[in-house]
Amino acid sequence: MGTSAEQEYAAFEERVSRTVYFDNLSPLVTESVLKSAFEQFATVKSVTLIPNYTGPSNFPQCALVELDSAKKVGEVLSMVKQYPFMICGMPRPVRARQAEVEMFDERPVKPGRKITCRWLEPSDPDFEVAKGLKRLTCKHAAEAAYLAKLQLGEEEKLAKQQMDTLKGHYKKYELIRSIIADGNAQALAERYNLPVSNKRLFNH
Repeated sequence: MGTSAEQEYAAFEERVSRTVYFDNLSPLVTESVLKSAFEQFATVKSVTLIPNYTGPSNFPQCALVELDSAKKVGEVLSMVKQYPFMICGMPRPVRARQAEVEMFDERPVKPGRKITCRWLEPSDPDFEVAKGLKRLTCKHAAEAAYLAKLQLGEEEKLAKQQMDTLKGHYKKYELIRSIIADGNAQALAERYNLPVSNKRLFNH
């Protein structure tokens, strides 16, 4: 029988196995939006939004969605690959994959693992290595911010196109409704010798 620390970590690993990591989420996404979206496929136990630490807060974010079983994770991953994730009526290319231990801020210490931190002096052999990693991190953050800005611009353009299309359809609907309301539909049916079934359709 394992120690309490081992049991706690085993329970945490089980939680990780039934959690999906979602990336490239819209700033419009909330915990309730994600829960509603995936409740139709599985019971959602918890939703954790991960803040964007490397760029403006209005840029796309990530989330960890814990389901009721590891089996459901595979089903959700397959679903996301096949169908676009809809946010406020707009499709968004959300990325999804199996969650990993390192993605959780609050996680128990793995039994037998020890982490130490220390300051590096410029004379330390590892100083340049750490400095290089810092530069690489800043570069990746800048690239991610630039790509996110481009994508948000494309989504705003798509939203405008969809709104213009919706307004166009509504104008057509209003025109047809006004024709039916003032009796012109019946006159047009008789003028162009439309079949009786079409006349009845207009009358309705």
